[in-house]
Amino acid sequence: MKKRVNYMLMLIAASAILLTTVLLTLIYYNLFREQVMKDLRTNALLLAQEFSLDNTEEMIADGLTEELRVTCIDSNGTVLYDSVQSPKDMDNHGGRPEVSEALAAGEGRDARISSTFAENTFYYALRMQDGSVLRVAREADSIYQMFIGVLPGVLTVLAVVLLGCLLVSRLLTGKLIRPLQRLAANLDAYEEEEAYEELTPFVRMIKEQHQDIIKGARIRQDFTANVTHELKTPLTSISGYAELLETGMASEKEVQRFAGGIHKSANRLLNLINDIIKLSELDSSEQEFVTEQVDMYELAQTCVEMLQPNAEKHQVTLEFEKGEQRKCCTVKGNKQMLEELLYNLCDNAIRYNNPGGNVWVQVATREEQIMLKVKDNGIGIPFEHQDRIFERFYRVDKSRSKQTGGTGLGLAIVKHIIARHHASLELDSEVGVGTEIRVWF
Repeated sequence: MKKRVNYMLMLIAASAILLTTVLLTLIYYNLFREQVMKDLRTNALLLAQEFSLDNTEEMIADGLTEELRVTCIDSNGTVLYDSVQSPKDMDNHGGRPEVSEALAAGEGRDARISSTFAENTFYYALRMQDGSVLRVAREADSIYQMFIGVLPGVLTVLAVVLLGCLLVSRLLTGKLIRPLQRLAANLDAYEEEEAYEELTPFVRMIKEQHQDIIKGARIRQDFTANVTHELKTPLTSISGYAELLETGMASEKEVQRFAGGIHKSANRLLNLINDIIKLSELDSSEQEFVTEQVDMYELAQTCVEMLQPNAEKHQVTLEFEKGEQRKCCTVKGNKQMLEELLYNLCDNAIRYNNPGGNVWVQVATREEQIMLKVKDNGIGIPFEHQDRIFERFYRVDKSRSKQTGGTGLGLAIVKHIIARHHASLELDSEVGVGTEIRVWF
């Protein structure tokens, strides 16, 4: 950054000097050209008062034509006299711009560049009383030659200014970057650092991202620890039952019980692994997210039918409320994820219910939104736990969760699916009364 700032400052200084030089040269040259033309006009007026073809030698002797080229041209363009070249060797001058202008308007002027660009020749022509034209000319430096003349001085000034810019830019860049260096060394205390206020939103965003990264790392670390613990429990049970069966010390009745324990732990292990895989897929932003128009009414009805055996097993009545028309209940989303969302919400309502309890599922439209509602009259969730139930492996009643076979990941999956579909969730729950969850699409 320092090198770039130094380079930019020197480039700006060099460009400014060169541009100023060019502009000043143009301005000076235009003033110089106007002055030359005024001088030629004055000389032409003075010469016209005394000029005649008979006294040209006297005029030269008196120095009136010094540094000037004097030419006399008749009204037909024939050169009658020239102080530099013999008139016999000169062509007709009637077509010269300054001569034709003088014949028409009384006076004319022109400037022509030499073939080497080193000098310009300035011409002023004046029509005299007898109808002939008196032309005076003078050679002067061209703008190119003027620029070449001032170039050494410009280069000297440029070198001095660039050296000064280098020193000043180092001081300025050091002063500019010093707050940023202090900020980088102490990002957490950015409000205490005397940095630039324009950087405050940027620094705040970096700090928030840094905190999010730390939080994410902590969540992953906790998740890894929880996964290890959750996997260890069923594996330990399976290993223990298998060891007892291996010794041959178990009776026939115990063998059947041990086999049931192994089967139950294996199912819990499979469910846990499946949920972990689903969460990992939802966490991955690179996962393909195919959307389509999904009929939530039909999807909820199918889910309720599929979970009826599970509800009967837990002695819970699962009911789909058919209260509204189906045509307006379509949502643009991933059908597989929405099925998982419905399954987890209904499965949780069944698991954490009481024998003889009820679960109601409803899909409806409210103010141009689709609402999915899953309500139960089960055990309810204490208020102090309601903000955390969507965390991974968080359980309100750990003993009940393990008895029902829950993995503790169902609501975490629900949270991810809702976020993927840019939906929102509302939760109302009371201990001993039940829980109602509404998802708005």
